Amino acid sequence: GRKGSRGGMTLTAGHMMSLAALQRQDPYINKLLDVTGQVALYNFNSKVNEWEKTEIEGTLFVYSRSASPHHGFTIMNRLSTENLVEPINKDLEFQLQDPFLLYRNGNCECFEEENIY
Repeated sequence: GRKGSRGGMTLTAGHMMSLAALQRQDPYINKLLDVTGQVALYNFNSKVNEWEKTEIEGTLFVYSRSASPHHGFTIMNRLSTENLVEPINKDLEFQLQDPFLLYRNGNCECFEEENIY
């Protein structure tokens, strides 16, 4: 395969550094599957029936893991040290409404990720 290529995605030096940072948080991460630009995370407040911006904003990484659950995604937060880490399992529901990716996790929390640029 090509140098730096992991399962179809060519990793830049920046991606390799990010992968190393992700592996410090989760040593089971073994491959980056996709990386987006900047995203912002919103949480759906059902009491007032509206989306509220969270304090999580940054690069979105989708990865595979060598242990269960075998896939997940993280938003590497540039606003604070609190990153979003979400396992991808049977409880996770997705809906794409460009430019938003809506998802609901097993805790019945609803989130919206907006591509900023």
